[in-house]
Amino acid sequence: MSRRRAYEDDDEDDLRYRKRRRMVSEPQEIEDKLETLIVRVGEKSTSSLESNLEQLSGVLVSDLSNFKSNVLKILIDCAQKMPEKTTIYSTLVGLLNAKNYSFGGEFVEVLSKSLKDSLKNQEWDTARYCVRFLADLVNCKVININSILNLLENFVAVTSEESIPQVRGDWYVFTVLSSLPFVGRELHEKKDQELDRLLRQIDSYIGRRRKTHLPALQAWSSDTPHLQEEYLDCLWSQICKLRSDKWTENHLARPYLAFDGALSEALQHNLPVITPPPHSTEFVYPSPWVVFRLFDYTDCPDGPSLPGAHSIERFLIEEHLHRIIRLHHRERKQCAAALLSFHGKSKVPFEYMITEVIFGELFLLPNSPHLDICYGSLLLELCKLQPSTMPLVLAQTVELLYERLDTMHTNCIDRFCSWFAYHLSNFQFRWTWEDWLDAASFDHLHPKPMFLQGALAKCMRLSYHQRLMEIIPQDLQQFVPNPPLPKIKYGENAPDDTPGLAISKKLTEAIKSRCTDEEAMEIIQELGKTSPGDEAMDTGANFDLLKVDVFVHTLMAIACKTMSHSFAGIAKFHFVFKKLSQGSDEKQLQILFSVYEIWKDHHQMMQGIIDKFLKTQIVEASTVANWVFSKELKGDFHKPYLWEILHLTIRIKIKQVKKLQSDLEAAKSRKEDDDEEPIPIEDLERMEEKLDAAQSELKNLFLIIFQRFIIQLTEHIAACEAEGTDFRTQWFRWTVGRLLEVLFRHHEHVFNYITTLQSLLFSSDVDPHILAVYEQFLALRN
Repeated sequence: MSRRRAYEDDDEDDLRYRKRRRMVSEPQEIEDKLETLIVRVGEKSTSSLESNLEQLSGVLVSDLSNFKSNVLKILIDCAQKMPEKTTIYSTLVGLLNAKNYSFGGEFVEVLSKSLKDSLKNQEWDTARYCVRFLADLVNCKVININSILNLLENFVAVTSEESIPQVRGDWYVFTVLSSLPFVGRELHEKKDQELDRLLRQIDSYIGRRRKTHLPALQAWSSDTPHLQEEYLDCLWSQICKLRSDKWTENHLARPYLAFDGALSEALQHNLPVITPPPHSTEFVYPSPWVVFRLFDYTDCPDGPSLPGAHSIERFLIEEHLHRIIRLHHRERKQCAAALLSFHGKSKVPFEYMITEVIFGELFLLPNSPHLDICYGSLLLELCKLQPSTMPLVLAQTVELLYERLDTMHTNCIDRFCSWFAYHLSNFQFRWTWEDWLDAASFDHLHPKPMFLQGALAKCMRLSYHQRLMEIIPQDLQQFVPNPPLPKIKYGENAPDDTPGLAISKKLTEAIKSRCTDEEAMEIIQELGKTSPGDEAMDTGANFDLLKVDVFVHTLMAIACKTMSHSFAGIAKFHFVFKKLSQGSDEKQLQILFSVYEIWKDHHQMMQGIIDKFLKTQIVEASTVANWVFSKELKGDFHKPYLWEILHLTIRIKIKQVKKLQSDLEAAKSRKEDDDEEPIPIEDLERMEEKLDAAQSELKNLFLIIFQRFIIQLTEHIAACEAEGTDFRTQWFRWTVGRLLEVLFRHHEHVFNYITTLQSLLFSSDVDPHILAVYEQFLALRN
């Protein structure tokens, strides 16, 4: 009974493993039971962790003769995929090594090989967790301390390599530093001089690193009230603090201390020589990031103190919370429950730490790890589970963020708008709006009124105009968007001398009578021949643009009831759209201008229609880019919806390229497969031509976008210099922010065209202030 009760936890089947094993004849069932026991060790149990580990090690040792390979594989997987339980599994391996030396040696050999493979395959997280586990095995007397020291020294030696990107050295140093909280004390006690030498090498590297990327990655451009530290600088400061504290930390569970006697008698293993694989141009290392800080101890006065920004506990807890979100981000209920069951939550102001970690991911630059809705739904679930504390912490968070909008990154303001509107939609849009009346006193491009305008535009998508007007104070109603109604140009109230009016009326009747494409086209071609008021128009191109305008306005007015009606109209008259815009960027632009004129107050409708135009190839992606930067849209240039449309355009073109690449690869593999009929060479050539054309179009799209950015920013700087004023205006700040946003969101694809961009656009001739933005972007991989 006592042996069985040591395994009591939530799963009654697992508790009775030994009893059931006598009844089991199938090896697979035994293997499944072993896996369950190993994976769940350290979870909720009526027995102590140390007792469970001792019992489990006895079970596994007795089963090694029949299931050694399975046990080995499970433990390796746990070491790599459950880093939050590193000390638990290292203790288990230590106990197994003490009882079976050969198994301990095999484990070390397999884990070392896995580390080498992970480095070659660019599986950076897996490699880092392998190093951490190997380091902790020193504490469990499985690995000789000299071996782990050699491994760490080999990693730090990467910083002395020549002609490598800085991000390579950064990753290897980060991996070493993140393992030191586990093995630092052991190294300090037994290899103090060697550890000091290692730390001096790291200190030298930290001191000479370039930080060109730092301004582009900070959520705020100001270090007040919290220092916006680069991740490696922050961890280095935390390790230095840990060192000054004699390598003592108060977070990690160290169950191996209870088995010091048994573990000390075990024979230790030497690691094989593990050297970092040489750098290759194909290697893509993790990008740098900035550690997000929102709270300090003064913001959470009740309960336990918030660990200092440079305490190693802050790093370890935050890393664990990020890991939980990464594991469960697809299931908000599981994720929230896992966060709230965090084992060390009683020692810290936990709601504040969770909130800071979640918003740190939401505002992470260049891109959030997950969709914005992931964080919004997770915070809602946390509010449900912790109704007495989480809503209050979130309210405090919103106020802090609002007060710091002055220096917040453009991309982060957009994400703040989206999250805030979504969150309010679940609370009937109740908020202390009166606290934000100061926004009405600022210039319209100041971040506070821009935030309110953006947030209320998002609220409009989740509510309706009248509802917002009812809840928003009168002094802030100027930020509520106009009612999302169409502007009918050729309606009943249009002046009689409006060019194209008569043709529009005739076309309206024909469309309502279910005319064909050809019939509609015949009516449109009558423009300039019989229409009253057309005599005032010039012949040629202007009539062509008027034909486009009349057709788009007429069709959209008829189909304005819903987005589905609009899509149906576009599909029905696709031939007319293609005919009217054929071979002319100017005519395609006119289609977009006409849609904007109709739906300028309904951003969602405009976005949906343009999406349809792109996917049906009525307008080209390059045309949309030119439309976004056109003088006709100057008044909306900094409204978020316009940039949503631009990003949508880029994504559609990227998706098209990816599909063509996938189709071509599938066709080539089919050609090489003897079991399938090969694709004719002519078809392959056509597919390659289509892919080349699509890639050229994507490249051209980026060139147009960045060229327009450079032109507008250059003209602004020149105008300010001519007037003798500072060019660093709110307009400049927003525009630079949008440039970075485009670079960041699509960085994987932009990097494919670096050579062309640098030779044609971002050359030394460009203003240094613009070039600095591009260099910040390049530093993500350099």
